[in-house]
Amino acid sequence: MVTGDLFYSPTMSESVDNRNGNKHDEYNNTHPDDVDWKLPIAFNKPRHTATIEGVNCITQTWRMKERMKTVSVALVLCLNVGVDPPDVVKTQPCARLECWIDPQLMSPQKALEMIGKNLQLQYERWQPRARYKQSLDPTVEEVKKLCTSLRRNAKEERVLFHYNGHGVPKPTSNGEIWVFNRTYTQYIPLSVYDLQTWMGAPSIYVYDCSNAGIIVDSFQQFAEQHEREYEMEKQAVQHNRTAGVASATAPSYKNCIQLAACAASQILPMNPDLPADIFTACLTTPITIALRWFVMQNTSKLVPKVSLDLIDKIPGQLSDRRTMLGELNWIFTAITDTIAWNTLPRDLFQRLFRQDLLVASLFRNFLLAERILRSYDCTPVSFPKLPPTFQHPMWQAWDLALDLSLAQLAAVLESETLFVHSPFFEEQLTAFQVWLTLGSKSRNPPEQLPIVLQVLLSQVHRLRALELLGKFLDLGPWAVNLALSVGIFPYVLKLLQSNARELRPLLVFIWAKILAVDSTCQADLVRDHGHKYFLSVLQDPTIPSEHRTLAAFVLASIVNNYPAGQEAALKGSLVSICLEQLGDPNPLLRQWLCLCLARLWHNYDAARWCGVRDIAHEKLYTLLQDPIPEVRAAAVYALGTFINSVTKRSEHANNIDQIIAMTLINTVSHDMSPLVRKELVVALQWMVLHFENSFVTLAVAEENSRRDPVVETLSPFTGMRRIGSRDRLKILSPNNAYGTDTTDFSQDRMKRVSSSSSISSLGQSSFGNLPSLSYGSVYMKLWHGLCSLDSDPHPSVATMSQKVTNHIRNQVKECSVPKEVTEAKLPSISLPPSPSSRASFLTKGESLPTVSATSEILRPPRVPLHGSRTRKTPPINTITEEADEVLGFKNPLTTSLFVEWNCAQFAQPVSLESETESTNDIESRAHYEREWRYLRNKKQRRDAKEEQIRVARGRLESQVFHTRSPQPPEVVTFHPFDKHLAVAAKDCFGIWDWQTGTRLTYCTSRGSKMARVTALGFINSHDVALLMTGSDDGSVRIWKNYCNMLGRDPTLLTAWQALADAQPASKSPSAGVPGSTVHNSASAGLITSWEQRSLTLAVTGDVRIVRLWDAETELKKQDIPTGADICATCLDTDGSGTLMALGCGDGSVRLFDRRLPPHEARVMTWREHTAWVLGAYFRGTATGAPRLITGSLSGDIRFFDLRKNSSVNTVQTAQGITAMAVHNVADIFTCASMNQCISVYNMSGQNLNAIKSYEGFMGTRIGPVSCLNFHPYRVVLAAGCMDSSVSVYASEPRR
Repeated sequence: MVTGDLFYSPTMSESVDNRNGNKHDEYNNTHPDDVDWKLPIAFNKPRHTATIEGVNCITQTWRMKERMKTVSVALVLCLNVGVDPPDVVKTQPCARLECWIDPQLMSPQKALEMIGKNLQLQYERWQPRARYKQSLDPTVEEVKKLCTSLRRNAKEERVLFHYNGHGVPKPTSNGEIWVFNRTYTQYIPLSVYDLQTWMGAPSIYVYDCSNAGIIVDSFQQFAEQHEREYEMEKQAVQHNRTAGVASATAPSYKNCIQLAACAASQILPMNPDLPADIFTACLTTPITIALRWFVMQNTSKLVPKVSLDLIDKIPGQLSDRRTMLGELNWIFTAITDTIAWNTLPRDLFQRLFRQDLLVASLFRNFLLAERILRSYDCTPVSFPKLPPTFQHPMWQAWDLALDLSLAQLAAVLESETLFVHSPFFEEQLTAFQVWLTLGSKSRNPPEQLPIVLQVLLSQVHRLRALELLGKFLDLGPWAVNLALSVGIFPYVLKLLQSNARELRPLLVFIWAKILAVDSTCQADLVRDHGHKYFLSVLQDPTIPSEHRTLAAFVLASIVNNYPAGQEAALKGSLVSICLEQLGDPNPLLRQWLCLCLARLWHNYDAARWCGVRDIAHEKLYTLLQDPIPEVRAAAVYALGTFINSVTKRSEHANNIDQIIAMTLINTVSHDMSPLVRKELVVALQWMVLHFENSFVTLAVAEENSRRDPVVETLSPFTGMRRIGSRDRLKILSPNNAYGTDTTDFSQDRMKRVSSSSSISSLGQSSFGNLPSLSYGSVYMKLWHGLCSLDSDPHPSVATMSQKVTNHIRNQVKECSVPKEVTEAKLPSISLPPSPSSRASFLTKGESLPTVSATSEILRPPRVPLHGSRTRKTPPINTITEEADEVLGFKNPLTTSLFVEWNCAQFAQPVSLESETESTNDIESRAHYEREWRYLRNKKQRRDAKEEQIRVARGRLESQVFHTRSPQPPEVVTFHPFDKHLAVAAKDCFGIWDWQTGTRLTYCTSRGSKMARVTALGFINSHDVALLMTGSDDGSVRIWKNYCNMLGRDPTLLTAWQALADAQPASKSPSAGVPGSTVHNSASAGLITSWEQRSLTLAVTGDVRIVRLWDAETELKKQDIPTGADICATCLDTDGSGTLMALGCGDGSVRLFDRRLPPHEARVMTWREHTAWVLGAYFRGTATGAPRLITGSLSGDIRFFDLRKNSSVNTVQTAQGITAMAVHNVADIFTCASMNQCISVYNMSGQNLNAIKSYEGFMGTRIGPVSCLNFHPYRVVLAAGCMDSSVSVYASEPRR
């Protein structure tokens, strides 16, 4: 029924690893070394790689500004039957037929009347409802009376003037046509100038006479003359204030349409086989004249036995497409439409072929007239002028269709057998299909598009036509605009009335494409009840989820900022339909159900209360932990519009909104995905806007407590700080985003940040001992949650949050309240509603609000503020809740483009991935690049093996790279395959090419100025690598293009707070190791371990847990308690998602099995070290049993068998070391001692060599070593020293 690649499949967003894995299974079986193909890739989804923005396409004006109708038709026939005009010499025999009547076969008067009647019938076939008036052999007065009456009745609509001048002289060069006097003794000229005046505009003129082109030329000159006269009259009225009044609007005769039978110097053909009014015949009876002309051509001899008489016997009706005549008419319409669409400029095509049914028919038939008349040396003329179309290749398709029909005509007439339908439409659909397989935006559009439109009328080919149309629309917005301009819209709108189930997937897909590009179609859908079609698709569980997703998108577009659409959808039970399916396995459907609900109740109170009755907000809570970040963001957005949808505030509404806001702040404020956190800020701003005065009150009190340390104990904000970190306010205060207190900063930083977020976590703070917190504890937590988002690691989240908090802070600055007013008024503050359900979101031990507690908390400090006397007193009600109850909708302080970005994805191709990025396509450039990288990796791993074996008995002392970093390095790490050395120093990171010695980049990590980068790592190092930096404020940032490739600066891909809410660990007792220059601060900072195979990031540091983050879902996997009260100092994972080793500040080494529940995960604790553990490294062995190697500040290196309770070997290096490193594969490790010496050992403990000075003549002593690291494969060592030098040592000198 449907081709599989047409519809958006949920598998499209699946991870690259699955695709690569499936595709290369066979490859992997034959090449077991090619592990890279099996490794998944992190942070490569569209949310990471694409710009979050709306659809960027210019919607063309396919919709006619005004539809027009030709409501009146004047048929003026000047035939004077039996008398030939003096200026035309007719041949004998001569063309005689007028409207297919031979006037010589009856009396002149009867002939005239019959011709007039026939002409009216011919026109009525094209416009049956028009008002027709005949004027047969008229006088000037009769023409004037006719035209003025028709214009009066037509008002602003179009009038047609048909002029047949076969019985009068040719038009004059002065622009006159001829009529008669009353007695028919004279020809009287009628000026086109007068005709214009009587006919008015808009009008269409048909001139069927010789030299007709003269009239067209004169018409334009007279139109300009009319305009000039109008301007002069207007000026005369303005200047002279004469009694004359200029007409209301300027005449627009220039825009009138004209069709003339021939050019200015040509006469009409007189061939006796043709009708005399051949031009009129082409315009009004095109199939009849086309058949006759075809039979008269030499080519028709291929079809024997077909005479002109036989043609008149072709069976069927023009309006019945199932008959031979009807099918020919249908094909003719499709072909002429196609010729026009492919030849005319788009705006002209719209005006002539889509605005007015009669005009469209006449112009389609005019194309035939041009073809036929040109074969008799006549050139029909039109205004607007059309390009020549008589040689268009589509005419050959028409000739073939006629040929095939006429070939079976004799048999059909003789035996009355059914005729064989023409293969025309099938063949044209095939041609369209061929274009789709080869076509693209850069090629000419497919010329068959108008034919596809016609095929939609046929049930036989409709399914195939819709399928191909869907594929075409899927090419992008340009294709949608093209299809709309050709006139697809009314056809697909009408098809929504069909009950055919097989059309459902195709129609929802097509409508999703149309609405993604042009959302204005929502009004048409609601007007024609089209929304019911999509409601029925969405609630039908038998329909695949991909198609229900498309239906959800269409409905979301229908209700978007469109009250009539919202009302119609609500009546159709859209709320309950969406809520029932929120648990669907398809993430894209879950996402669009959320967005559909969000748009439905946006500023629409009725939908919100319908949602409240169905507890919609509680059902959406479950999606806040959805494994797909886009679904979480959509759920947050939906809850945000839910809060904002209340038009009239009530206690019930406030209670629900407070519960929603608290749920959001507790659930997603530390989500790993910035996409979700941005939506959180957008959602919470509505709380700030609707309860503005409550937040202003809090901010005033915060400002007072910040300025007035004397009364700290009376302020809720200092109380908060006391529970968490004492530097809380210095971080959150508006004027001090980064804090100013530098005392003991390094020791307390991690603790402070983690506790800062714990304030916003309801479940982890115990406020029971602070009665002062009872007033507005909800608002306080929301305010502090927003304040912590102000310093979010992702700059765009922080900027959005600052817009919200600054909105409140600016009001505090504008109206700082004098002490006297505050003291007098604050105790009588109107409390926020305290619903019966308040207890459901209060923490254990928290008390319900009481007035006495309120007055206590907000009693202001008694110390006067500086300059308070000069401040203005604000109106009293600025601090009462009632002031918040402002009806009407609030303007947002900040917005995101998340929803627009999701809509834009429907405008882009969904059946194919981007050609440049698709690695599924094994012929694509992206695939070849990946294959090259993986072959390079394999070669480098193989080349390093000999080096690894040799070094166990060799030396590692050749300095191959030396540079000075702008600041002392704290972490160094190698890229496994590129020649990149990453160095972290204070809040910066730098990348050097250690082979060439060039510095590629050096930039700040964009965190707090006081934060140090304490962790570095490469993610996706086997593919296009990303750089991860972790800072001791708990933030992790992922950078792409980190090495400044092509001159572009590193780009922040994502960032998040990795250790928010974590309980801080106590100070390390090992802080004072003698001679230590590195660890005297006793702060481990942030410690990370990245595991590519499971896409897991393990994070710990000055906290009591190890937190595991899943990079695939961007969610916290679990928190594993370390079981130690001391900070963690080093961390390693086994790479398979199973084991994890942790070194602590007290010397203990802890082993965890991540497969167990968090509280049971610690399976071993070794307490053999007595000092700060510098490193813990998993190592495989020849027997397969993994080993763990650890080293401490004291210089003891211990080897553990994971199955045993104590170490199996110990190597005592120098007394007191500052750094250590163990090679991943080679049997060596290295230590840096206090006395500025790097020693290299093999696993037996044998000292292979020592590095004490830099290379070169009179090389100076190396500085105190702060960090060491081995290359993952090569036997190469990097060392960073306190004197800001960075060196790389290899086992062989640089060649």
